[in-house]
Amino acid sequence: MPQRPLILSIDQGTTSSRSILFETNGQPAFTAQREFRQIFPASGWVEHDPEEIWSTTLGVCREAIDWSRQQGRDIAAIGITNQRETTVIWDRESGKPVHNAIVWQDRRTADFCAELKQAGKEPQVRSTTGLLLDPYFSATKIRWILDNVAGVRELAEQGRLAFGTTDSFLIWRLTGGKNHLTDATNASRTLLFDIHRQRWDPGLLALFQIPSALLPEVKDSAADFGTTDPAVVGSAIPIAGVAGDQQAATIGQACFQPGMIKSTYGTGCFAVLNTGRQAVRSNHQLLTTIAYRIDGEICYALEGSIFVAGAAVQWLRDGIRIIRSAGETEALAASLDDNKGVYLVPAFTGLGAPYWDPHARGAIFGLTRDSGVPELVRATLESVAYQTYDLVRAMAADGIAMDSLRVDGGMVANDWLLQFLADVIDLPVERPQVTETTALGAACLAGLQQGLFTSLQDIAGHWRRQARFDPQMEAGRRQRLLDGWQRAIERVRSR
Repeated sequence: MPQRPLILSIDQGTTSSRSILFETNGQPAFTAQREFRQIFPASGWVEHDPEEIWSTTLGVCREAIDWSRQQGRDIAAIGITNQRETTVIWDRESGKPVHNAIVWQDRRTADFCAELKQAGKEPQVRSTTGLLLDPYFSATKIRWILDNVAGVRELAEQGRLAFGTTDSFLIWRLTGGKNHLTDATNASRTLLFDIHRQRWDPGLLALFQIPSALLPEVKDSAADFGTTDPAVVGSAIPIAGVAGDQQAATIGQACFQPGMIKSTYGTGCFAVLNTGRQAVRSNHQLLTTIAYRIDGEICYALEGSIFVAGAAVQWLRDGIRIIRSAGETEALAASLDDNKGVYLVPAFTGLGAPYWDPHARGAIFGLTRDSGVPELVRATLESVAYQTYDLVRAMAADGIAMDSLRVDGGMVANDWLLQFLADVIDLPVERPQVTETTALGAACLAGLQQGLFTSLQDIAGHWRRQARFDPQMEAGRRQRLLDGWQRAIERVRSR
């Protein structure tokens, strides 16, 4: 009996590019991963070399394809998920980028965003896109490249350049320059897309002075994005699913019913709450976004975005070098009975939701002479839980009732963190059997398009819980910890 085909998921993240081959029951069969450089040209600036993004992606794809051949297995389709908002502009003739990619974490356009707010432009932006005026999103990054790289604006106005988030750049390269496409979830993060009318908005293009010729065509999340060029990857494989990383994780976590919420703990932390066909407007600084678009039907979501989660652990390892690996953090945090009053606010690239303060910077409070590595590690892990509490509290204030939180991403292997998270947010926390839900979601979209899954309900039937963490902390202690966090947050804010 022939084996069922595999689905290749490309997970192009902030610090690495990965390929994962999934079985049609949602189980991973093969993984390859390659890291790439983080470039910091100035304070608050973050860039990637698009050629490194491409070379690492191509490398892991070839590894996966080679493995599948060795196993005698076919690859039915490719799904792509990606770091959102990160901005690449390239030449349509040569395919070469005109500048480094400006990463979602980058804060260089903070002053420009402030000018637009002062000019009263945020209501227009928010009503159309569901987003706030913040350097996080793509539009001001595009404008910065157009205005600061010699000759680029003229080329853009002549239609000779293409913009894309990294999914678009990869599709272009994988198809040999044939297809300039994105999906609705990625388009919804640019500050240029009308999430109600499902089109690029002429008024916002004029506001940000961006030529429409730069923009990709927007498709459903499960759609025909073209076929890989055999000269590039060695095989002709349909690209059939695309979603930004947090929306892909929402699909991988099977959060298909309104009120279901997932939170992904990778470089940053992103909580996404399904609101169904209603684009709910938050009164507490959350984002209204597209969860997915399938067969032309939109599912909306509320999102809370935290810029630094796992990146803070990476800083402990690579920045101040007090740990050798992220795996050490669980035992170090558990070695203490409490946090001894030490708080880390990881505002290394400003604060995201619900504060939206691009000028805030990180700080450590409460240090004493006996503070050491365990205290710093514990404060770092605790900061992830406290930031999640801020998001959950904002969602509750918007009238959304939640009964549990599904979690995923690299950090959720840490049992201590998940128990502390459950205690702080006062909700059960559920960890799935497959924690690589971002890549899984992209695979599910590609499988849905190719008929390997019959429906979203079919996909949901494969979700399995691996562990559940129930709140155990006494209410008074919980409140004292949260009060300490709020004092720390107020001391780093710029206003």
